[in-house]
Amino acid sequence: MAEPRARIHHRNRVAGTLRDEISTMIEGELSDPRLGTCYVTEVVMNPASKSARVYVAVDGEESEEKNTIDALVAAKGYIRHELQDRLGVRRVPDLTFHVDRSERFQSRIDDLLGRVQRRQKAVEAKAAVTAPKVNPEKPPEA
Repeated sequence: MAEPRARIHHRNRVAGTLRDEISTMIEGELSDPRLGTCYVTEVVMNPASKSARVYVAVDGEESEEKNTIDALVAAKGYIRHELQDRLGVRRVPDLTFHVDRSERFQSRIDDLLGRVQRRQKAVEAKAAVTAPKVNPEKPPEA
């Protein structure tokens, strides 16, 4: 059975609000030294709105990503408590934090596509140089 549009819209609005509030907390209120330079890219809530996955993009190496996620997991109780106070809701969804690597994948795909385009241009240039020149107005002599 399809889920009503109003419920989907409400869940998306709540997810957007969660994203904004968690971003604000990460930027100014959390003072864990393990927390690297990061920002919340997306919050995805399950259909029952009891849990939410928070995707965080971290600028740095893989070890910095792990430290940042560990810091966020350690601060999860504080974040949920603050969200409850700020949003004035009865229940705040259970939060799980994940590293968002989509920008890295996108840059890698762009790099690979650029390589393919350069190779195609090189092949076309080589083919144009080695191809015999034919004058379309004059038929070839037999």
